[in-house]
Amino acid sequence: MFDMRSRKKKILLQLILLLMTIPYAVPLVQMVLGSLGGIGLGNYKAVWDTGVVPVFFRNSAIISAGVIVLVYFFSMTAGFAFAKLHIAGKEVFFWLILAALTLPEVILLTPLFVTFQKLHMYNTFFAVILPSAALQLPFAILLTRNYDTGIPDALIEAARIDGASPVKVFWYVILPLARPIASSVTMLTLINAWNAYLLPLLFLQSPKLQTVTLLPQFFQGEFTNDQTKILAAAVLTAVPEIIAYLCMQKSFEKGMSAGALK
Repeated sequence: MFDMRSRKKKILLQLILLLMTIPYAVPLVQMVLGSLGGIGLGNYKAVWDTGVVPVFFRNSAIISAGVIVLVYFFSMTAGFAFAKLHIAGKEVFFWLILAALTLPEVILLTPLFVTFQKLHMYNTFFAVILPSAALQLPFAILLTRNYDTGIPDALIEAARIDGASPVKVFWYVILPLARPIASSVTMLTLINAWNAYLLPLLFLQSPKLQTVTLLPQFFQGEFTNDQTKILAAAVLTAVPEIIAYLCMQKSFEKGMSAGALK
């Protein structure tokens, strides 16, 4: 462990961390300042006046909620199974799931398009929710499995001695202890689902089903490219994520540090 007791070392660490945040903070500041260019807050009014902001936000919320529910359920159960249950060949299954991390989203578009057409799911929320959840599950399972591995086996054995089934062990022991990693999984899933662009663009053709990431298209065209309003739209779409992160910050950081290092 690093010894940071001395004042000089603490100041040095703060300076290093400050320098590390600059490459991330500068684009955000520029985005906000750019959104206020020209007519200032009138850019935000122009975005709102498109009349689609409430609809797009609602659609993104529905898709994000659906993805979060699927990823949360399957990652928590799979993480528990891979970490604590005795299943033949579970390591093989685990590494096969991790192999899915290497698959780029774009190579799945053609088979997904054909599948959704045959199942009559094209131009529905399911066409975005299902593949989005599947693409996020491998990393979520990796986090939950690493976190659950750090839960003492003695707690699970005590529950089994008391007659608890694996389902009850999961419900009464694992879930309460895994709240930090659950918060991390939920937050990461929300960010990825809310910011999804390619899948909604291809699989949601109806204007009534489109999401917030397609909002800037109202200010881009063959003869128009209003950057100030595009930046204003980007700021508006980031607000829900910022609020969600601030509400879950402590649990998110605790879960990420534990799930990534154990």
